[in-house]
Amino acid sequence: MTLACPPLEAVPEEPDFTPPDAESSFDAVIISDIHLGAENCQAKACAAFLQSLLDGHIRARRLIINGDVFDSIDFRRLKKTHWKVLSQIRHLSDKLETVWIAGNHDGSADIVSHLLGVAVVEQYILRTAGRRLLIVHGHQFDRFIEDHPVLTRLADAGYWLLQKIDRTHYVARLAKRKSKVFVRCVERIRHGARHLAARNDCDGVICGHTHQPDAQEPTPHNPIAYYNSGCWTEHPSTYLTVHAGTVQLHRFTETPAYA
Repeated sequence: MTLACPPLEAVPEEPDFTPPDAESSFDAVIISDIHLGAENCQAKACAAFLQSLLDGHIRARRLIINGDVFDSIDFRRLKKTHWKVLSQIRHLSDKLETVWIAGNHDGSADIVSHLLGVAVVEQYILRTAGRRLLIVHGHQFDRFIEDHPVLTRLADAGYWLLQKIDRTHYVARLAKRKSKVFVRCVERIRHGARHLAARNDCDGVICGHTHQPDAQEPTPHNPIAYYNSGCWTEHPSTYLTVHAGTVQLHRFTETPAYA
């Protein structure tokens, strides 16, 4: 079924971020789009974040990885810090419930499931304080990458180059927000994800894939909340927490870009 794309709205500014309360125990911590093996992977930042979970500085009952842990299933591209991230995820799976949702870069679910000892699923419904939150990577609603693979690779290369030139990543983020193609894709993914959440009787949906952090609460026009955990290929990297039905967006700034 083809989903109609609603009229485009102005590109929102990056949302405000609320620092997590170190004393609270979250229902879930949600990360996505680590892209281990990519040149712009913020592996040291991700390792520091995962270590804070292992050490209990951030306390959670479950870790949900919403797709694209790998950039590709070419383990020759993995650096020492990238292997450390995989090791930390495996150790975390022994301490708390760990859910891995398949992304379009992750390759065979059998391979990644064996690597980390966690089950890989296509989607997941998180129940929290009476809310049902559908969690899905989001590439299912993105036809552009399938229809225009060459343009996608060129855009990725240009984006990576901007990140290398400006290590704050401000210029790359600005270019992304100004791209009409990117904005249209993000809106289509948001619309498709909300539609799927409604079909599953969920109150909200959480995506990754776009690398665009977002937190849109329900409105009369859009009764299904939409959240996006952003990525770990930009500085600062972002993640979501869920506590007693409340979803919050955070940024992790402990290490510099490309550290």
